[in-house]
Amino acid sequence: MSTEPAFFAPASLDEALALRGELGGDATVLAGGTFLGILMNQGFLAPSAFLSLGRVDALRGISVRAGSLHLGAMVTHSAVERSVAVRDGWPALAEAFGVVASPRVRNQATVGGVLADADYASDPPAMLAALDARVVLRSSRGERSVSVEELILGYYETCIAEDELLAEVVVPPMAGAAVYRKFRSRSSEDRPCVSVAAARGHGGVRVVVGAVAEVPQSFPEVCGGSPAEVARAYAERVEPIADARGSAEYRRRVVGVEVRRALEAL
Repeated sequence: MSTEPAFFAPASLDEALALRGELGGDATVLAGGTFLGILMNQGFLAPSAFLSLGRVDALRGISVRAGSLHLGAMVTHSAVERSVAVRDGWPALAEAFGVVASPRVRNQATVGGVLADADYASDPPAMLAALDARVVLRSSRGERSVSVEELILGYYETCIAEDELLAEVVVPPMAGAAVYRKFRSRSSEDRPCVSVAAARGHGGVRVVVGAVAEVPQSFPEVCGGSPAEVARAYAERVEPIADARGSAEYRRRVVGVEVRRALEAL
């Protein structure tokens, strides 16, 4: 006989952090629940308890402070997509969130959830990495800031400790143009077969390829050439996986094409 999981729904961030410290890995953090629902329906996850962040209003804000964009962990994809502040200052980021799945999913999925899930086939992580975004992790012990590359360690694996919550994402001011390209191999609402985020910053061009390996792929040492040269270098260096969206060799060819197109668009 199965037992219903316990459900905790704190009303403040301090209460959520206290519960996170108390429950640790015994409770699964629930944000938008879109990806969590898939894992549970497929039998990959059977939580004994949930720590829901749905009532924590402190995690829902979008603001610009000292030129940087601050996105609360419970901000939905739709809110990022439609935000005037994001569209004016970080249009490529609004684009990346706006091409995720369908409006129904975007209305529910959250900024914190898409990063904490570390799902390789998500759209936003590559764009956030290309924009040098940082993630704020909080616990009752304090807080720390990590890059997207430091956060995502592998398939569905992050550096978030058992007493920490992903509280906020901070995106620095745009230094130049940025582009997000999503290649779908099956349907218009599908997750990407290959995604490419390219951004022009103070140190030159940054190119991040997503959805082809366990973590977003970036090779800054080859980004100084022409679009065609950089594209060839990425296609040679990337080590793509094979799944229902395409074989490894197919992905390698698409990476070459999409990196070139993204750089030409800059």
